[in-house]
Formats: sequence, structure tokens, C-alpha cells
Amino acid sequence: MIYYEAGQFKTSYQADNQIFPIRQDRIALIATLAVALIALPYFASPYTLSAIMIPFLIFSLAALGLNILTGYAGQLSLGTAAFMAVGAFASYNFVLRIPGIPILLAFALGGLSAAMVGIAFGLPSLRIRGFYLAASTLATQFFVVWCLTKIGWLTNYSSSGVITTQKITILGYDFSTPASKYVLVLAIVAVMALLAKNMIRSNVGRSWMAVRDMDMAAEVIGFRLMRTKLLAFAVSSFYCGVAGALYAYAYLGTVEPEAYNLDLSFRILFMIIIGGVGSVLGSFLGAAFIVLLPIVLNIIAHGMALPTSVASNLELMVFGALIIFFLIVEPHGLARLWQIGKEKLRLWPFPH
Repeated sequence: MIYYEAGQFKTSYQADNQIFPIRQDRIALIATLAVALIALPYFASPYTLSAIMIPFLIFSLAALGLNILTGYAGQLSLGTAAFMAVGAFASYNFVLRIPGIPILLAFALGGLSAAMVGIAFGLPSLRIRGFYLAASTLATQFFVVWCLTKIGWLTNYSSSGVITTQKITILGYDFSTPASKYVLVLAIVAVMALLAKNMIRSNVGRSWMAVRDMDMAAEVIGFRLMRTKLLAFAVSSFYCGVAGALYAYAYLGTVEPEAYNLDLSFRILFMIIIGGVGSVLGSFLGAAFIVLLPIVLNIIAHGMALPTSVASNLELMVFGALIIFFLIVEPHGLARLWQIGKEKLRLWPFPH
């Protein structure tokens, strides 16, 4: 009904191969961006923007970076928070050490720094895979946090370990309000999501998926495993590094190693499992689910007057149950459920 394609004729290869071939999807995307860019900054409360929308967008970008590596290239990683920390601290040091550097350039350089670290720690993927590769990336998490706490130059020799970030100023405009920070994060995430979508549809994305499905067969037909895997680590780490910089500057307001702990890595991994592995949309759906779920659970616990011991562990119990549920019932997550719903709407009211 809603997704009827009658009358939507494709007259060229470019039209048939566009990102959103169905007109309804294009309209929905434009409407969503219009609401997010125009309506929310004016009508949403500062709390909604700073506590819900900004972390949702940042976690979506980090989940997208992990999805590129795990969902599309098939390389399991548990060090997402470490690459985010590299991006955050590198951006802080670029702004600190280079007077007058544009903040957006500092974010990009922070992402490049994370990409170089990702390439270095992605080298074991040429020899190991699966659980052993996950253990290798887990070592990345502990090593990066250790460096940030032990090397004083990275934290500008701060005694407290909690450093206030510099102000976000672009072309003389100060992005200090929740609305301005939200618009900045939204613009960066939208552009990078579009680039990721196009990259996945290109030869690079097809090489990632070939290596994911069967790396030996991909090598036989001409794909270079070393270049393909390291490129996946580099691009994924770049996205996570930019997300880490935004996490520090637009959400926390501080740069601190403890903010990028192992719990954050697992939370981002849960996002792509629940949202959908190997799906750009799944990264956003999973981030929205993980960000909104604690708020809903707190409301339920407060309304039911649950004991404090139960309320504090309710989130962990629900997360664990949902992970098991999605792995058994729908391994492709919420993105697959959305795709099934669209297919049924295209044939409604006829049975499918």
C-alpha cells in the first residue's frame, strides 16, 4: 500500500542503481532530515538535545564504524572505545598544540590518527580470525587506555585526568548551546553516513563483503586480503575516531580515559547486534534502541516503585535478554524486521 512502485519507471542504469530507488524512501529520508534539522533545534528542550539526540547521533556514527569492520568486512572487534579515545585525545592535542587550527580539521586529524592506530592493530587480522582476532582487538582497548593514563604529554600533564575540552568555534561562531552542538553533530553524521553508504556500494564495499563471506575464495579471484582488511580497519577506526572526538567535545565536554572503557565497546557492539549487522540503517536503529532503553526502563522502575537493587540491574538483565533474543530469532536485527515490514507493505492487502 505505502510502498507501491506502480508508475515508478527506471529509464537509466543510474536511476536503477541509486541509493533509494523507491520514491517513498526518498520522501521519508528528506522529511526525516527536515524534521531533525529544522524542527528539533527549535522545539525540542535542551535536555532532549543534549541527553538524547546528541549521544544517539554520536553512537550511531561509532556503530556505523564498527559495522563497516564487523558487518561488512567480517573482522570482529572489541576495541571500538579505544579508537574513539584516540580520536578524542588526538583532536584535543591538535587544538592544543597548533594555535588557530580549525576544529573540524582537528576532528578529521583525530580520525586519521585513529585510522593509523587501527591499521597497526589490524595487522594481526592477516594471520588470525574470529575469537582470536577479538582477543587481539581487546588488547587494543587496554593498551590505549594504559597509554592515555601513563603518558602525561597526551593529557597535557593533567593531575586529575579529567580535561575540559576547548570551545567549538567555526568561522567565528561559537557552538556552545545544545541546539548548535546538535546541528553540528547532525551535519557531520549525515555526511559521513552518506559517504559510508556510497563506499559500501562501490568496489571497496564489494571487496569487504567478499572477504567477509569467504576470504580464501576472495583471494583466489583476485582480491588482496592485506589491502582489503587493513582498509576496513582504517575506515572503521576513522569513523570511530571522529565519533570519539564528537563524544568528548559535543556531549561530555571533557576528555578523560575512563569515558572510553570496555563497557562502551560492548555497548556499541550491542548496538549493531540489535540494530543489524551489515546494515547502515541498523547502526542508527541499534543506537536509538540502546539510548532510549535505559530511559524507558528508569520510567518503568520509578512507576512500579521497584527496589533500588532491582532497578540498578534491570538494564543489564534486559540487555542480555535482548541480545539472546535477537541472536536466536532475528540475527539481522531491527533492520531486517524493517525490511520485512516494507516488503509486506509493498504487497498489502495480498498475503505474502
